[in-house]
Amino acid sequence: HNLDDDTEYKLRRYIREGNRSRDHLIKANTRLVVSIAKKYMGQGVPFSDLIQEGNLGLMKAVEKFDYRRGYKFSTYATWWIRQAITRALADQGRTIRVPVHMSDRIRKLHQVSRQLEQVWGRKPTPEELADHMELEPAKVRWMLRVSRHPVSLERPVGEEEDSELGNFIEDEDAPTPPDAAYHRLLQEKLEDVLSTLTPREARILRLRFGLQNGRSYTLEEVGKKFGLTRERIRQIEGQALRKLRHPRRSRQLRDYLS
Repeated sequence: HNLDDDTEYKLRRYIREGNRSRDHLIKANTRLVVSIAKKYMGQGVPFSDLIQEGNLGLMKAVEKFDYRRGYKFSTYATWWIRQAITRALADQGRTIRVPVHMSDRIRKLHQVSRQLEQVWGRKPTPEELADHMELEPAKVRWMLRVSRHPVSLERPVGEEEDSELGNFIEDEDAPTPPDAAYHRLLQEKLEDVLSTLTPREARILRLRFGLQNGRSYTLEEVGKKFGLTRERIRQIEGQALRKLRHPRRSRQLRDYLS
């Protein structure tokens, strides 16, 4: 279909305004990237690289954010920024027993791959990566294979021989939908709020609401664990829930609960 001039003009304006809003959202949250990146300093990746990776995460958050859900953008962006930085630490922190220049090239490959994924909204193929990096596709495939199976190719380095980069490595195929971001942050925030209760109150709520292992325990079951009656557990639970309704505590959860 050919668009008439008026419609085309309007569409262009909407796109321009959309891009402007997107740029504004990114600029307004650069300090958030810096504050999160600071927490990961000293782990083998230059601070400027952490910032760059965090910015890629921020761009992903802008792209996936759904304002209709009523959440704060910064709440949502935090998860994506952290994920981008920790994934970069996992990629870049590997010490591969191949020549140093190849190690650098593998790092560059991952960087290019992430940047293309940002732009295209999907993972680039080895051929597309080869094209962008002006390398042979076979070489790119080899580099990807080397970095995918680092265990047999890496050894611990640095003063601390027990570098825990494994903690950062996520399953590349696992879905990371927006809901996962909210759920993860909600869990963290809940832990913060529960830590303001007495240890007994916090444990009872964790058991009753399945926050410990996904299973909700009955009043009787919780009572047995504490050597208390069903009724006493109900009273402690009620008391703890009343405390959670206090504005100071409930305010911390407001961003996450509609």
